[in-house]
Amino acid sequence: MMKTHKGIKHRLKVSKNGKILHRRTGSSHLMSSKNARRSRQLRRWRELPACECKKLKRQYAFF
Repeated sequence: MMKTHKGIKHRLKVSKNGKILHRRTGSSHLMSSKNARRSRQLRRWRELPACECKKLKRQYAFF
């Protein structure tokens, strides 16, 4: 059995339906120059594209 890549485990999560979710970049600093709508949208988890999911299946043991 392969071990889970710890960096991926830290950055991604799997939803109940099996979708792989990730956080958007650009929300850690320099937020004063971004408008409120953009700041709110950056807080949300987004679904990873299907082509990226295929690459990650090998590195994440629990998909």
